[in-house]
Amino acid sequence: MTASKKTTAAAATTATTSTTTLIVGLSGCSCSGKSTLARLLRDVFPGCLVVHEDDFYKPASQLPRKNGFVDWDCAEAIDVPALADALSYVREHASLPPDLTTRHGRQDQEFINGCSIHPSVISELQHTVRSSLPPPTMTTTPSPPPRVCIVEGFLLYGPLMTALEPLLDVKCFVRASRARVTARRRDRDAYMCARWEGFWPDPPGYVDEVVWPNYVRAHAWMFEAGDVEGRFLGEERLRRRECDGGGGGVEVMREGAAVDADMEGTLRWFFGVVLKELQKRAPR
Repeated sequence: MTASKKTTAAAATTATTSTTTLIVGLSGCSCSGKSTLARLLRDVFPGCLVVHEDDFYKPASQLPRKNGFVDWDCAEAIDVPALADALSYVREHASLPPDLTTRHGRQDQEFINGCSIHPSVISELQHTVRSSLPPPTMTTTPSPPPRVCIVEGFLLYGPLMTALEPLLDVKCFVRASRARVTARRRDRDAYMCARWEGFWPDPPGYVDEVVWPNYVRAHAWMFEAGDVEGRFLGEERLRRRECDGGGGGVEVMREGAAVDADMEGTLRWFFGVVLKELQKRAPR
């Protein structure tokens, strides 16, 4: 694990509203576009922070095994207390913990070089932010709008992640079909994260035996009849539902939301959710 297990702030135990930081959870299956969305929004909202769940893996020696594989894609693989501590620090200080390190630097550069979103879209969204959130000089208080922190990861809302619940002001979820997940994992030659000192390729059969079954088990509560490639629960039910440990209150893309929505449409939806929450919290 590359993220420190200790930060100067303890994990929060009750839900609080921070006037300086808006922590947005972004979860979904592996290869559903979470990291891409987080990086795009980082360029849209001034001072946006990004925390990657996969910087909080436990050492390989502590991970469970499933169907003959070391299971990196389950909640038990994540050092949840360390992640909660990091988010508590962000909540209090509106900055990343000084001892938090990430292996996403190289991936970020590759993302910048190969992103399919036209720069004009980013410019448009940046303009919307500037016109929608007045600067501090136009308000009755010197306090700026809250700073956005996006925490992205493959499993943020499951029954073993309840320590994160009070730290997430907004919970968003993106989806992908089994076919797309399988293709993206196959086409991604290797995966750079805290798993190894370098790149980690999927062993043959890993997606079918580990990744997808884990995803289904953790997220079936969000869908009608538990079908993760089917329809989401109704909006009110999904917001209030607490089933099999699922915390409810999750925002999902509904309008025009095929299982594999295009990146620009998903970006605009995610942007809208975050902007709406910022407008609610901005000083007036």
